[in-house]
Amino acid sequence: MDGKAGQALKIKFKRASKKVWNLSDRPSNNQLLELYALFKQATEGDSQDRGARGGMKERAKWKAWNGISGMSETEAMERYCSMVDDLGG
Repeated sequence: MDGKAGQALKIKFKRASKKVWNLSDRPSNNQLLELYALFKQATEGDSQDRGARGGMKERAKWKAWNGISGMSETEAMERYCSMVDDLGG
């Protein structure tokens, strides 16, 4: 398998990415960083930026994304959907 997500997973991921904005409780900063990283990995793949620019927030986001470099689109989408479900989405 080449790591490309199937249509059903893409639909589930799209729904989860909308649900995340309406969670009853705000996720922790670490959860937000993980959601960001998984979303970016699923939609853009590995980070091509070096992460040296920006403030602390931008560097933390880049570090989280870069930390899952190599993860397939499918795995990133599955983990994102699972995390949103766990958060009550």
